[in-house]
Amino acid sequence: MSGEQLALGLFAPRRQTLDNFVAGPNAAVLAAARDLAAGRGPQFVYLWGATGCGRTHLLNALGARPDMPPGVPTYAGPGALHAVDDVHRLDPAGQAALFALFNEVRVDPAARLVAAGDVPPARLALRDDLRSRLAWGLALKLQVLTEQDKADALRAQAEQLGVRISPELVPYMLAHLPRDMRTLAAALDALDAYALSQARGLTVPLLRDWLALQDSKMSGT
Repeated sequence: MSGEQLALGLFAPRRQTLDNFVAGPNAAVLAAARDLAAGRGPQFVYLWGATGCGRTHLLNALGARPDMPPGVPTYAGPGALHAVDDVHRLDPAGQAALFALFNEVRVDPAARLVAAGDVPPARLALRDDLRSRLAWGLALKLQVLTEQDKADALRAQAEQLGVRISPELVPYMLAHLPRDMRTLAAALDALDAYALSQARGLTVPLLRDWLALQDSKMSGT
């Protein structure tokens, strides 16, 4: 089964929250996100990093809309937290909307705005005045998780679920499943449910059987 198929909804990924964000080398970024959620810290924060680093997870956890196309929310009133993902994809109208939002948030000391993109503010292909605003506050780079970070997170998840997994299972998952943490975590949740239904342990043979079952569902056999 391909990674694309797994990403198309064979199981429901976990809701993205600050509590289930796997920080790895990004503990300082997670701390900044918790401050934002509590209305503390800098008024403007910009997160950036390569695909798969977790910036979208954090933005969704802070209020971005994962079910909507890239866009800019309107000013939500005094003290509100505004989250804007994928600023590098904004068209001219979106850039104008984000510029206006910056100006509205700026005059509301209790409001916060967190934005995210794939490169630092100075390298964004956006209008000059918007790039300068994105650099106003705290800019933090997210590092992509290492294989060891992902393995540790999956083992910690299994411990939270109260299940034992075979030593070979996590390396097999990392080698044969999509490599983003959201899919891997959802796969372990689904595999745990399947193991309970089959009264079996969480092992590589169980994972192979589960993947074969998903293939049969996809093919209609």
